[in-house]
Amino acid sequence: MDHSLLNPMPRSVAWLGYGGLLPFLVLAPASLVDPHHAKLWSDALFAYGAVILTFVGALHWGFAMTLTDLSASQRTWCFVWSVVPALIAWSAFLFSPMLASVLLVTGFLTHYWQDRFLIAASHLPGWYLPLRFRLTSVACLCLTAGAFAETW
Repeated sequence: MDHSLLNPMPRSVAWLGYGGLLPFLVLAPASLVDPHHAKLWSDALFAYGAVILTFVGALHWGFAMTLTDLSASQRTWCFVWSVVPALIAWSAFLFSPMLASVLLVTGFLTHYWQDRFLIAASHLPGWYLPLRFRLTSVACLCLTAGAFAETW
């Protein structure tokens, strides 16, 4: 049985989640079509990507505090993991645009992988992982485009 049908994604979550993609979807193309300002657009894109990567990491801190079906070791791992995306995001500012993009994309993909482990260990809504997949995919594609725009 599809549990997402029993517990559909709240409309506010859809609006906020997909709305959060707007800066990615504006800044990545801007960096590609405006070569005179590509550095400005891609820097803004990477900064936004770093903020969002930090945000998704913090979700695991909240899950560690609230999910009652986690073991003590799973809870500890959620707390530990929750700060790693912020460290990845911060370190991205120390490198070239291409390396920053690689770090941010790696951070998003690794976080999605951690979400998969969390889903297997707990009872999160059925819509959570598909939403995270879609948001992660778009963010990664846009960050990759921003890196190529600045290197051209």
